[in-house]
Amino acid sequence: MLDDKNAIMGLGDGGAHVGFILDAGYPTWLISYWSVKQKAYSMEETVRRLTSDTANAAGLNDRGLLKVGLKADINIIDWENVSSSDPFMTQDLPAGGKRLMQHTKGYVATIVSGKVTYKNGKFTKERPGTVVKSVKDEEKTLEFIN
Repeated sequence: MLDDKNAIMGLGDGGAHVGFILDAGYPTWLISYWSVKQKAYSMEETVRRLTSDTANAAGLNDRGLLKVGLKADINIIDWENVSSSDPFMTQDLPAGGKRLMQHTKGYVATIVSGKVTYKNGKFTKERPGTVVKSVKDEEKTLEFIN
């Protein structure tokens, strides 16, 4: 199924289902299993499919590529050592809500708007990002559905 040109590798759900499923580890699993272990996809193809393909599918045309004028959030990855732990339950949501989590390895740094937000898996307390807002465009919505 992943070989289909219309398959989007990187979209996941981090919303209301966090106590039942864990999609957040999906990109890490795609890298560690399909690219590194199985060698089914090259590093370049995996990165494209997890970045520009998903950004374009979600209508986020200002990201997904390293190009002048676009938002450049960057992950520096130790490709051969990317992995994740088994899922575990944590109880850190408001009103004592539970959610599934995983620990990951192999992410050297995450850079958002020029600030290092994570270094070797640890939060740096930098928070330069903003909420992604969309403007409803009926024509683009119809194009996406088709």
